[in-house]
Amino acid sequence: MEPDVTATVYVPRDAAALALGADAVAAALAKPGITVVRTGSRGLFWLEPMIEVATPAGRIAYGPVTPADVPGLLATGMLDGGGHRLRLGRPEEIPFLARQTRLTFARCGIIDPLSIENFRAHGGMQGLARAREIGPAATIEEVTQSGLRGRGGAGFPTGIKWKTTADAAGARKYIVCNADEGDSGTYADRMLMEGDPFALIEGMAIAGFAVGASKGYVYTRSEYPHAIATFDAALVIARHEGLLGDGFDIEQRVGAGAYVCGEETSLLESLEGKRGQVRAKPPLPAHHGLFDMPTVVNNVISLASVPAIMADGAARYKALGFGRSRGTSPIQLAGNVKHAGLFEAGFGLTLGEIVNDIGGGTRSGRPVRAVQVGGPLGAYFPPALFDTPFDYEAFTARDGLIGHGGVVVFDDTVDMARQARFAMEFCEVESCGKCTPCRIGSVRGQEVIDKILAGTEVDANLALLTDLCHTMKFGSLCALGGFIPYPVMSALTHFPEDFRRPAARAAA
Repeated sequence: MEPDVTATVYVPRDAAALALGADAVAAALAKPGITVVRTGSRGLFWLEPMIEVATPAGRIAYGPVTPADVPGLLATGMLDGGGHRLRLGRPEEIPFLARQTRLTFARCGIIDPLSIENFRAHGGMQGLARAREIGPAATIEEVTQSGLRGRGGAGFPTGIKWKTTADAAGARKYIVCNADEGDSGTYADRMLMEGDPFALIEGMAIAGFAVGASKGYVYTRSEYPHAIATFDAALVIARHEGLLGDGFDIEQRVGAGAYVCGEETSLLESLEGKRGQVRAKPPLPAHHGLFDMPTVVNNVISLASVPAIMADGAARYKALGFGRSRGTSPIQLAGNVKHAGLFEAGFGLTLGEIVNDIGGGTRSGRPVRAVQVGGPLGAYFPPALFDTPFDYEAFTARDGLIGHGGVVVFDDTVDMARQARFAMEFCEVESCGKCTPCRIGSVRGQEVIDKILAGTEVDANLALLTDLCHTMKFGSLCALGGFIPYPVMSALTHFPEDFRRPAARAAA
């Protein structure tokens, strides 16, 4: 018999949780005496759907929960935080969460993402209020002093970009948020937009105030229907509550599936209704961007980090991190990893700590052979490089990229020569076609790797592949063609044996 109590149960509606049956769990819990609140995800994907019950001692988590588990959970006193094989205890004490420093994602998985009251009760709007108090110039200086760099991959100082746009002459200015999160193994933008959309709205409002912009655009990838719907609903609420509309408004635009539109100038072309192709730089978007006007183009996480910086001060944010990489980064663990999920922490953790200690090694239980950081354009690092700190400069020094913070793990069954071929194939499919090294080089790269896999003049073709990568790296117009050599050359450098096994491959 179910307990006759009034209780609040939090069930995530994040896309990852929905894929694992969260809606069915919420439906099973929809009983008299139980209030079900839908939240974002805390990012512990191997425990999803992870539900939480409000108790006098704080929230108690259970997971992963299926609809079939609900009767047993209720019978054993879940609504009072009672014992059960799925009981995880206080979420903040779960080791994966306990080790984190949550600033940008502090509210994700905790609040109802479409409750402006929840948002305010958990610190929302404080950053915007302080920005308005100290003024545009001081706001830009605060962001500059924090050391915040672009979280979309380039790592360019956010404050400098804002000041450049603020100082540029133009009849209008724009804030453009790049939510075209296309890198493999990344989902931080989606999680934020689904779990705490007002944080992004507040960050964009601060940016608009700081640089004198009257309009903001969020360019969201079409593959994120839940994020799109949640953010559109949040915009309506924000206008009703006065967060938007008083000199600054935001519009969401949805992309059409082009990976290259994650590059800022291609994104601007698409926003203007044109084909998504890369623009030559200079001029920079900060001078001549959207509709030829001064434009700030920032990633979701960059903008959503600003409210905490403004509310708590630059010094607190700058105190976190490593080297020139200040503050926190949302590390996204994916692939063949035991504990897949989002881990927000200050820069400086080693790759080995991230993969083995936090991620728990491979899900298959086999040895880790390679880790790709930075999406499909990122380098493959072997365990020998696991002492590399998670830091822009440290990865660059070892011919790698942090990118958007995606970490994809592979065990010892991976064929790195075929991964190199996949990089070239990806480049061919996603190239905008504007420059020859990317458009043609990616096709020739596949042909050369096919010859290597077939055992045809291996040494000569390996030399040709290296030369081709050099041409693409330095001759491509944007990072798509320019960075594809990172996965290819890292596979060649660290896993050369995989390029000299044609007989075994033919047999397979």
